[in-house]
Order: sequence, then structure tokens, then C-alpha cells
Amino acid sequence: MKQALAYNAIDLLHKIESIEKEVVDLKLSVLKGLTPASKKIVKLKGVLKGINISDDDISAAKKSLYSKTGI
Repeated sequence: MKQALAYNAIDLLHKIESIEKEVVDLKLSVLKGLTPASKKIVKLKGVLKGINISDDDISAAKKSLYSKTGI
């Protein structure tokens, strides 16, 4: 009986591993579809000329961006 349970547990672990691999593959395929492949890269150098960004501005931006993720 214990041997049958061990096989079931091993089979279950193999299934979980295969599902994890499929999820990773799905994430990668979605990310590849979202990234622009042939678009020209726009450089933002000089866009913020004359603007001073303080540490408070950066921390406020981080709070705004990551407020729902808990980072």
C-alpha cells in the first residue's frame, strides 16, 4: 500500500513539474509577443532637460508603481 502511495506521489510531482514547465513556456511566449521586434528604439536623452528629480520624487514614483505588489 505504501509503495502505491509513493508511486502516486511521484506521479503527482511529475505532473506538477510538467505544468510548471508549461506555465514558464506560456509566459515566455506571451512576453515574446508583447515585445516590439522591429520598431525603432526611441531615445529619451534630453527629454527632461532642466528638470530636477529628487529622492522624494523617486520614492513617490516607486510607491505609486509598486503599491499593489507589496515590494
